[in-house]
Amino acid sequence: MKIPIIFEDENFLALNKPANLLVEPTKNSQKKTLIDFLKEKLPQNKNFDSQRFGLVHRLDKETSGVLLVAKNKSFFNYLKKLFKERKIKKEYLALVYGWPNKKRGEINLPIGWGGKLKTTDKKARKRKPALTFFELIKKIKGQEKYSLLKVFPKTGRTNQIRIHLAKIGLPIVGDKVYGRKKSLPEETRKLKRQFLHCLALEFLLPNKKTKIRIESDLAKDLKEFLKMINPET
Repeated sequence: MKIPIIFEDENFLALNKPANLLVEPTKNSQKKTLIDFLKEKLPQNKNFDSQRFGLVHRLDKETSGVLLVAKNKSFFNYLKKLFKERKIKKEYLALVYGWPNKKRGEINLPIGWGGKLKTTDKKARKRKPALTFFELIKKIKGQEKYSLLKVFPKTGRTNQIRIHLAKIGLPIVGDKVYGRKKSLPEETRKLKRQFLHCLALEFLLPNKKTKIRIESDLAKDLKEFLKMINPET
């Protein structure tokens, strides 16, 4: 497997995860996953983390962008602590249907289980706090109205960005689960996955003085899709 490495030092590496790659194996999947790549790249990680080989967070199968992997137990625990304490700034780019009524917004809705899907429904089971901020980058007019958003999830609930944006009437283009399913514009049928990309992760190193920012360029397929619906983008 060839997965681009954005940054690497003695403590961790940052990967540029491709779209349509599972992070961890599922019961029904026979395809190789990101964990398989890590087993080959960092076999020594089995000594301290035999399950995830140093991976401290996840991205959805269809989501591309920055992923962090620890290379030793000390840094593994450090990164886990940062994520738990919400001290890692996460920055995503999303294309959604519709135009928000303000340039910046906050979505503060707990997420739990409603049947087999995650939801913000008040009757959902095991609801946990979930907070997402967003900023409008550009309004786009193609066959429909679209918005290009920067999204900053403060918490890390499964599918949080997708669920939150759909809840406020700005579903992510290409999202087959939480997104729009009916009356899809012809142009958006050409997108083979959800338009969601992790642009950057930013955090303090253990010395508490040096801040590092790991960035990933927008994936090629998403760039091409933007050009198609709006050549000026």
